[in-house]
Amino acid sequence: MKVLVTGGAGYVGSHVVAGLIDAGHEPVVYDNLSEGHRESVPAGVPLVEGDIGDLAAVRAAISDHGAEAVAHLAANCYVGESVEKPLKYYRNNVVGSLAVLEAAVSCGARRIVFSSSAATYGQPEAELVTEDSPQHPVNPYGETKLAFERALSYAAPAFGLAPVSLRYFNASGCWPERGLGEDHAPETHLIPLVLRAALTGGEIKVFGTDYQTPDGTAVRDYVHVRDLAAAHILALEAGREGEHLAFNLGSETGFSVRELIDLAREVTGREIRAVDSPRRPGDPARLVASNSLAREVLGWTAGHSDLRSILASAWEWQRAHPEGYSAAS
Repeated sequence: MKVLVTGGAGYVGSHVVAGLIDAGHEPVVYDNLSEGHRESVPAGVPLVEGDIGDLAAVRAAISDHGAEAVAHLAANCYVGESVEKPLKYYRNNVVGSLAVLEAAVSCGARRIVFSSSAATYGQPEAELVTEDSPQHPVNPYGETKLAFERALSYAAPAFGLAPVSLRYFNASGCWPERGLGEDHAPETHLIPLVLRAALTGGEIKVFGTDYQTPDGTAVRDYVHVRDLAAAHILALEAGREGEHLAFNLGSETGFSVRELIDLAREVTGREIRAVDSPRRPGDPARLVASNSLAREVLGWTAGHSDLRSILASAWEWQRAHPEGYSAAS
């Protein structure tokens, strides 16, 4: 199957491209390279540079390459920035995504897999978040992801589409054997920040130490990016015409910030200085997925998502790329 991957030069997108190749599909990357990296696109994979808000360009990319499906991963994804610049997030994550959807409809690409987020749930109180948990986002990022999910729900029966939304929990880890890693600017994700502190001798801020959790720090569910890639491939085949499906992607296991830092010290063999800091607005105390629906319907498993393996893969890539993609191994 030929698949247009928007955001295919980004962190998760590049792993999806690699997974598609391994599964025998033919990916085409569509990316404006504002946050993605040209170096992460494999040789021989077409790279179309463009914005998702450019309807004509997206339509041409689908048509010119004969794409039968779209994996839509292009988005702005910084929660804090979304609070400061909400219009940027609505313009790209909603208006831009609608252009991708319209292009897919006009070109007959009925299979759509959407990179959604656990941020659509806001601050759930359940021990394990299910797909039926209330979706009450607490920031513009989560709101924009939910807005496009709703658009897919209405578009599916109207146009005979088979869309699938994948609600990631904490995407993490790397695929060093393929030269793929995590390199954001600015970096906001906990694991690469912890590992950079290990590499440089710097410190890591622990935001919030008074949550109602066993050690007072926030608890999160970390899922390996390779498992996320596998879910996209399964979702391409699982879509049902006229129906919008949605799945949580997580490991069903939560780790506190302190637990993660302690394990990172073991994996790296280095002391990592942690500094207690105030909570960040909108951060829930606990966010852990139930993945039973993904296991049942998609046949998906979080096979790489034990935290030690995640940290080890990210540490291997980090050491080989201390300056990110600009430092080729």
